[in-house]
Amino acid sequence: MPNIASRIYLASRSPRRRELLRQIGVHYEMLLLRESADREDVDETPLPDESSVAYVERIAYTKATAGWARLMQRSIPRYPVLGADTSVVVDNQILGKPVNSQAACDMLRKLAGRSHEVVTGVALAYEGRCEALVSTSIVTFRPMDEAEVRAYVSTGEPLDKAGGYAIQGRAASFVTHLTGSYSGVMGLPLFETAQLLERFGIKLFE
Repeated sequence: MPNIASRIYLASRSPRRRELLRQIGVHYEMLLLRESADREDVDETPLPDESSVAYVERIAYTKATAGWARLMQRSIPRYPVLGADTSVVVDNQILGKPVNSQAACDMLRKLAGRSHEVVTGVALAYEGRCEALVSTSIVTFRPMDEAEVRAYVSTGEPLDKAGGYAIQGRAASFVTHLTGSYSGVMGLPLFETAQLLERFGIKLFE
């Protein structure tokens, strides 16, 4: 398949995803989706009995296709649209972003002293075609006492992160072991992202 574009649109507000795309030399532009309380492009509510893998794949796919739909409404160049979604999973419960400091503390108490899954889906949409891939990693936290939990939450770092922590930030000091994709835990698995770009004819390192 010929190289279709030298750049993509990123349908995400995440600075971590922007950083990771720059890390592998991907040229991108932001394509923001609506996230207001009264009008949003993507409903991120899990479906009944939906697995974490199915959930992140569906949300990533929906973000990419919603981004493409918004692109079609505007008079701007047509590049592929990348969407992604990350969930932290413990005791078969999907943890999204904490809504406040108390929720962040509750999440960290669940994660302390044990292992959990981090599941990230990534999808690419272009001209009526959309494909998605999923990365699953296992992260183990050391035990944490209540003072540590509250001190970390007080930094503000957990409040816009799935599961209430940022592995690339201060929470790195809690992690005793990681199996899988570090970039996937950050929010964008670079191996899977590169695979999707390749499938759509977008070459890296050219």
